[in-house]
Amino acid sequence: MVLYKFGEKLHSGLVTTMTSHLKEICNSIEAAHGGLFLEELNIKWAEHNKALQMIRDILMYMDRTFIPNTHKTPVHELGLNFWRDVVIHSFKIQSRLQDTLLANVRRERNGEVIDRGLMRSIIKMLMDLGPSVYQDEFEKHFLVVSVDFYCLESQEFIESCDCGEYLKKVERHLNEEIERVLHYLDTRSEAKRTNVVEKEMIESHMHRLMQMENLSLVNMIVDDKYEDLGRMYSLFFRVPNGLILIRDVMTSYIRDTGKQLVTDPERLKDPVDFVQLLLDLKDKYDRIITSAFSNDKTFQNALNSSFEYFINLNPRSPEFIYLFVDNKLRKGLRRVTEDDVELVLDKVMMLFCYLQDKDVFEKYYKQHLAKRLLSEKTVFDDVERSLIVKLKTECGYQFTSKLEGMFTYMKTL
Repeated sequence: MVLYKFGEKLHSGLVTTMTSHLKEICNSIEAAHGGLFLEELNIKWAEHNKALQMIRDILMYMDRTFIPNTHKTPVHELGLNFWRDVVIHSFKIQSRLQDTLLANVRRERNGEVIDRGLMRSIIKMLMDLGPSVYQDEFEKHFLVVSVDFYCLESQEFIESCDCGEYLKKVERHLNEEIERVLHYLDTRSEAKRTNVVEKEMIESHMHRLMQMENLSLVNMIVDDKYEDLGRMYSLFFRVPNGLILIRDVMTSYIRDTGKQLVTDPERLKDPVDFVQLLLDLKDKYDRIITSAFSNDKTFQNALNSSFEYFINLNPRSPEFIYLFVDNKLRKGLRRVTEDDVELVLDKVMMLFCYLQDKDVFEKYYKQHLAKRLLSEKTVFDDVERSLIVKLKTECGYQFTSKLEGMFTYMKTL
């Protein structure tokens, strides 16, 4: 017919026939009741696609010649457009389709099992009809009801759960939304869905979560709740200023408790126990940052800044740190090797790095080094040398030149 100049008539007849046929299909879909509605829609969509493929093959010559020359819509695209306009935009089908899809999502969120395969087929149909169809007919409505759902969920959970339990529920909902995308939603819009959960369940409540009575961030730190702390870190990482809030609360707590420690008269009675307590605290917070906070450098910097702050509140800290070192070098550690002593002194060097008045430490070190060498009470000569090298690395040659000279001279006698 195209060869005999009847292309226009053929194309017009295709439009008329397809429109009439799709109106009949509409009636069939509209007549489906309850759960059969999506199944009937899916069956008719599959039949329409199959028929469309056959029509395109039959009218291939028209598609290649008449359509480009007359700037008309190609057969396959024409079939999709008519399905959209006649079926999907049908007054009785459009709102019903939206309501059914959203109802299925709601049922699944409430723990019911739905036919994910059928949902995937219907969602794919909308995507095949074009991004705007998928967004207008489903996604924008889905996001609106998601905001309402997670707003209500978060309000209920925040009133009935402690912080740890609440974060577990947030994590579960996030995983469910990601799983939902993988099973039947558009993977390109995953971020939109997870953002709803993040905003409604994390960002909107993160300040309250920090201060919850039953299990706040401070309680988690005190009780070494690595799993809960790690979950909080990973969830707060997803929202603006989330990690800054955790870091600020942690820093404030460390500074306050550190200040209490270094100004407590009872703690200052035994310098060795005082420094050991500082080392234990440093180990505790290092483990938290490593195990729960992904070894985040900003948290490590905040920890270092906090220790530097409160250690220097006590003017005797340089003396106490030195007395701890002297104790270990004179007596060693019970049932430990030289390597173990070296490990302890490595940790002490970290405390030394926090000192603002390092000259006080040097003064005590110089005095007691001479006494140890004269009385030959240094247990580990190699460790003593190693410590001097560490001090030299941290403070420079001038700081340790006299110490090195004293050590070398005494060992030549």
